[in-house]
Amino acid sequence: MDSLVLLRMHFIPSGLAVPAGFNPKINSPTWITRRLLLRAVHKYAPQCKGRLLDFGCGAKPYRSLFEVQEYIGVDFAGEGHDHSNEQIDFFYDGRHLPFDDGSFDVVFSTEVFEHVFNLQEMLAELHRVLKPGGLMLFTCPFAICEHEQPVDFARYTSFGIRHLMISHGFEVVEQEKLGTAQEALWQMRITYWNLHIVERFRNIPVVRNIVRYGFNVLANMAAVVCHSILPKRQDLYLNNVLLVKKEAS
Repeated sequence: MDSLVLLRMHFIPSGLAVPAGFNPKINSPTWITRRLLLRAVHKYAPQCKGRLLDFGCGAKPYRSLFEVQEYIGVDFAGEGHDHSNEQIDFFYDGRHLPFDDGSFDVVFSTEVFEHVFNLQEMLAELHRVLKPGGLMLFTCPFAICEHEQPVDFARYTSFGIRHLMISHGFEVVEQEKLGTAQEALWQMRITYWNLHIVERFRNIPVVRNIVRYGFNVLANMAAVVCHSILPKRQDLYLNNVLLVKKEAS
């Protein structure tokens, strides 16, 4: 199998109306992680129906993937993240969601839980605003650099996040690890390069762009090849994705 075929296998289906930052090209430093997240949301979104709450919604980048009756976004106005030009319908105070019990059929949240300092408290709130039998679809990282500093509080293993869900009254319907050890290692190399090597050429824009994009393309292609030919271990991986269900009353 040649490298061109391998690359085609790793691209996302065309026609998805998702912002470029969340469906980037292969020259992007986030290509590995973002394509895996997009695939996961695209896979599970059809199971989400009715009234949906996007917890930590930001700009609602995955909104187009959901066919729901109502899509409502809530976020926390805290340091570490700029909410300008985002599509937030409600803000919450960090502890209480401004919704009645059983207000939503679905909760969706992606790459947010690591930024919630009191996640256990907020899981109780998310459970409260879900209808009995309602679903929660979420992702959170395992292998990733600190980001949106200083509001970056936790990393969850597959066992840890599953335990949190069960202990807060959720049944785990589906659980996946996103990315193999090779993809995680290459993603970390790419992140390091873009954060710490490219920066040395900041005063020479042409050279900086060549160094950045050239390395990103080659490294992302190398990640695809290594993922395809080496053992697909997931003791190191990039993200958790879970679909959980609130118990029916």
